Amino acid sequence: MMIKRLLSGVLKERLKRFPAVALLGPRQAGKTTLAKTLSTLYYDLEQEEEQLRLDLNWNSIVQSKQLIVLDEAQAMPGIFPRIRGAIDSNRKQRGRFLLLGSVAPALAKNVSESLAGRLSICELSPLLLKEFKKSLDEDTLWFRGGFPDGGILQKKNFPTWQNDYLTLLAQRDLPAWGLPAKPQMTMRFFKMLAACHGQIWNASRIGSSMGLSYHTVNQYLDYLQNAYLIFVLRPFHTNIRKRLVKSPKIFWRDSGLLHALLGASSKENLLAKPWVGASWEGWALGQIIFTLQAAGELFDAYYFRTSDGSEIDLVLEFSKGRWAFEFKLTSTPSPDDMKRLNAAADLIKADKRILISKTNKLDCGPNFISGNIRQCLNQILV
Repeated sequence: MMIKRLLSGVLKERLKRFPAVALLGPRQAGKTTLAKTLSTLYYDLEQEEEQLRLDLNWNSIVQSKQLIVLDEAQAMPGIFPRIRGAIDSNRKQRGRFLLLGSVAPALAKNVSESLAGRLSICELSPLLLKEFKKSLDEDTLWFRGGFPDGGILQKKNFPTWQNDYLTLLAQRDLPAWGLPAKPQMTMRFFKMLAACHGQIWNASRIGSSMGLSYHTVNQYLDYLQNAYLIFVLRPFHTNIRKRLVKSPKIFWRDSGLLHALLGASSKENLLAKPWVGASWEGWALGQIIFTLQAAGELFDAYYFRTSDGSEIDLVLEFSKGRWAFEFKLTSTPSPDDMKRLNAAADLIKADKRILISKTNKLDCGPNFISGNIRQCLNQILV
């Protein structure tokens, strides 16, 4: 089953404007599949024989007009100066190289040293609700997550695939990328982060429970962010007469990984968990952020909370203004839900207020939207 990725339009547009594009994202999110729809000239640089093949054929390859796809390009650091030389020899030629990578720091270092000004960066998330036809039950995507092989297309794969994926990251990939932790400690950290999903980040508390300093815990968190496992939502600051919460919130990027770590065995079992609301909020919030990203929208994302309890789950600042989002796991949102959102949104002077729930009823006004995730995504992307 081939699913057209929302990012493909942005990726093609960037290739028309830049000599090289880096396509980044978590392992197994579909980067290679997407890249192979654009070119057959493909090299997996984690394989030594592929590195040799590229090296021996380099002169003829760079003479070609065909797009060259280099997968896991950070595994061959010496290729970056050669790419720069090829680009500089013909600066007018666009769409020459597509670099794929699963871990940002290694690529970022080489890009900043060799390809600054010559390359554009795109990020591919696991599969999004907007990429499926309406026949897909959104709860299935929420429960199993968006990795193509993780169960969304073949349900028998969940949660075995997720557990194997996390184990491989802890045992092989993260240590290879520089994470200074033993696999057992990394797996324990995964579970701690799963328990903290959607909460205010407290590195000192996590460090104390793991026997680590808060500096070390923050370092570990940075590695998981760079490996596209975790995303961090920063607090929104504004000049009001209230004390604001200033620590970030942390979320797992993929809900299937979260549910595997927390032992949710079925959709029915998930709904009985005490943390189900935080799970759904993080999933729906991620759908908004990563769908806008895939559509090429430029934006900044935050959350907002005051010390006396006023809160906005997501604040977006983008081309359409400042929008405030509230996520409620209910099929019958009440007028009080919108009233509370409006009161908090007034504090930051939000232009529009969006209440996302499990309702089937869409209600829109000049400065508000109330509806389900599909309805609100359609409104946002208009």
